[in-house]
Amino acid sequence: MDDQPTETKKSRPPGTSDIKADLIAVVVAVGDNEPYVLTIGLKDSLPSGPFELDHRSLQSGLRKWVEEQTGHALGYIEQLYTFADRDRIGNEQQQRVISISYLALTRKEQAAGASNCGWQSWYEYFPWEDHRAGTPRLIGDLLRPRLIEWAERVHEAAIRRERQWRAAIAFGFEGRPWNEELALQRYELLYEAGLVEEIAREGDSNDIAPALGRSMIADHRRILATAIARLRSKIKYRPVVFELMPPTFTLLQLQRAVEALAGRLINKPNFRRLIEQQELVEETGETSLETGGRPAKLFRFRHAVLDAAAGAGTRLPLSRA
Repeated sequence: MDDQPTETKKSRPPGTSDIKADLIAVVVAVGDNEPYVLTIGLKDSLPSGPFELDHRSLQSGLRKWVEEQTGHALGYIEQLYTFADRDRIGNEQQQRVISISYLALTRKEQAAGASNCGWQSWYEYFPWEDHRAGTPRLIGDLLRPRLIEWAERVHEAAIRRERQWRAAIAFGFEGRPWNEELALQRYELLYEAGLVEEIAREGDSNDIAPALGRSMIADHRRILATAIARLRSKIKYRPVVFELMPPTFTLLQLQRAVEALAGRLINKPNFRRLIEQQELVEETGETSLETGGRPAKLFRFRHAVLDAAAGAGTRLPLSRA
């Protein structure tokens, strides 16, 4: 009998677990004056898949999964955030799931898609974020009283004041201005207050209302909120909105696209003055009749300016109406 050493599997220290890395894509497009996100399946999930050893890089792995699941090849992408909270997906197994998320910008008409995927307006998931027609009624009629009740539920005065302050800042209570970039903070506040459906999976809900938007699988709605906040901030200083526009467009179409993403109206003269000052677009010499009125000039983005802006930055601020 050969006296060879037997290879044994090393046991993990107590309290440790396997770690799995997932890649998740928030694929955004704009169409019909609405911001859309690409979802798959019947449970409103974002395209995703595990990072595998044969993937050359994280980005190549993400592109592979998205194309397989949606039939859509990604163009512009950037890393968004890494989600690694221990209880983020309610996994009862001893396995830690880390999700590396990416923001992808595309054109809705470019994605032929597969039978199990579709475009959804992101305001279906966050109805309190669309202020283009004014402050949504559900903020005053539903969210404000429930957040007040949540704040007053605690006995400690300091914690009660802190909750009231956070709600006022996030949702513009007490005359405070609405900040469109706080999309993630608003969702996390509603989650902490037990007012969204995802918290019900943990058995800690507080009379959830269906009007608070559609839920998503696991923590995908939180990931989508992170992408919305990132994109709303980014369009103010980088010309990424160009990735969402067709080759030619009217200035009104460009304005409506920015308004759809921001969930706010823009002052038209100020917006056009900013576009002209930064020389971001140029006339094509053609016009469009799709506006329903006088023919509107068609423009295209000046790629020379875009290349320079990629290094130096640009300014596309949201002018207040």
